[in-house]
Amino acid sequence: MDSQHWRAVITAAQAGDRQALDELVAGWLPLVYNIVGRALNGHADVDDVVQETMLRAVDHLGSLRDPDSFRSWLVAIAMRQIRDRARRRTPERLEEPAASDFAELTVLRLQLEGQRREVAEAVRWLDDEDRQLLSLWWLEVAGELTRRELAAAVGITRQHAAVRVQRMKERLETSRGIVRALDGACPGLRELTGRWDGRPDSVWRKRLARHIRGCGYCGDTRETVVPAERLLVGIALVPLPVGFTLSLAFGGKTAVAATSAGWSAKLLGALTKPAVAMTAGATIVAGGAYVVTQPPHTPPPRAAVTPTATATSEPPPSATPSPSPTPRPSPSATKKADLYGTVVDAVDRAPDPDARPAALPRRPESGVTSTGGPKAVMQHRGDSVTLSGRGYVLVRWQISPHARPGGVVMPTWTGLKGKLFHVASGGSRRMDDPLPGAPNGYVTGMGGPDIGYAVLPPGTQQMWQNEYFYVDGTVTLTQNERGCDYGIAVFPSDWAAVDKDVNTGPAQGAIRYGLVRDTGTDSAPVPQYVTRATPADPATVPQRSRV
Repeated sequence: MDSQHWRAVITAAQAGDRQALDELVAGWLPLVYNIVGRALNGHADVDDVVQETMLRAVDHLGSLRDPDSFRSWLVAIAMRQIRDRARRRTPERLEEPAASDFAELTVLRLQLEGQRREVAEAVRWLDDEDRQLLSLWWLEVAGELTRRELAAAVGITRQHAAVRVQRMKERLETSRGIVRALDGACPGLRELTGRWDGRPDSVWRKRLARHIRGCGYCGDTRETVVPAERLLVGIALVPLPVGFTLSLAFGGKTAVAATSAGWSAKLLGALTKPAVAMTAGATIVAGGAYVVTQPPHTPPPRAAVTPTATATSEPPPSATPSPSPTPRPSPSATKKADLYGTVVDAVDRAPDPDARPAALPRRPESGVTSTGGPKAVMQHRGDSVTLSGRGYVLVRWQISPHARPGGVVMPTWTGLKGKLFHVASGGSRRMDDPLPGAPNGYVTGMGGPDIGYAVLPPGTQQMWQNEYFYVDGTVTLTQNERGCDYGIAVFPSDWAAVDKDVNTGPAQGAIRYGLVRDTGTDSAPVPQYVTRATPADPATVPQRSRV
């Protein structure tokens, strides 16, 4: 859409054309959401700030003299609301957790990989002022804003903006180095971070940066580091999240139904109910509420259509979605389905190495956020991560029986709100499979006669290297290590990654294919050691807790 079109839309909206007002709000909402979301890193206040920005823009639209300046005017309003929000924060609210980590949402929604992913994750390490500036600079590099608009939004000259951007970029590059180092295996860095609570802040940024500068291991970059601006060229806006609702109750100017022509008023009224809209998979503009939805079996959209989208020489990274296999039929089609939570994981036999897994049903995904970020490593008793959203999660096991053999105290899932399923096992081996190259197969992932064994509680399901779960809601996973030395890493994942893992067969040193446990229904198994309660000691959760 060109500037002439938007000039006409803005002029019509100022004259009272309600359909033009709908188009204006729907067209520019994604840009505002991206600025606010990145500036606040997905804090719970994002929705309020976005809504306040759009309300102010609509209320004062008549005061805009030049329609060509609408974009810079709107961005300036958004930045004022972000700064006002920062001034209003009380001390007790400073530690409020993010509702949906925007850095992680960027990675999940745009399927960023490699150094692009590194840049998105590095944003967490920036201070509030740098993150606010980056929210604009990111869009400038992506072709959504101009430098003049960036400077106007911040309220400084273009020359001063150039200095501020350069300083912010230097701190961003430092943060990229931290992200890279934390993904490594430097013993010195592991010892240093033993006292870190996992929350990125400026103090730990400086500590980790000092370590990296003096560490040959962390400072040994084996690939060329591409400047951030080259990585961000052409990256699309992060789409509005599923279920995002913008209520525009601005005087008498409520938005009108402007979606699919020919829909009846009764149908539109029904679709504006979020639960119905989620199933129908429509984007609704009616009764003053914009409800962003998507069908249950549709993968996250690749890009948001914005009025300022431009062609670039480097398109955003793409990925071809895997085909959706037909879910396996229920083993007893005529039997009444079990209620959710009555089918708990039980001990099973390892499948034959040549046995291919059943088809993995595809459940709806809108992304899972983790308080531990994209990779949480839990090695100590009491370490925990809270997972929220709808999608797949990988839990990877690392047992060190040579360090401390003994009884394993299993991790537990507590405070469950919604549903949790154990959908698949992968990693090409169970933990009790012989390790490649082990003499006579005596040494497994659980130990051996010379080093001792890690022992599971009676009746506990044997773990695989990779265990996959499906979360629809919120749950906290806690490390309860006590008798045996083990660590677990937690990664938000997706259906394609799970399907690829379980179908990676015995070639190249793998011992067996994976195992699909999902039935695609509520009769899929619930993991052991799960509860809706929040006990003082998570290690006390019963093995076969009903949910």
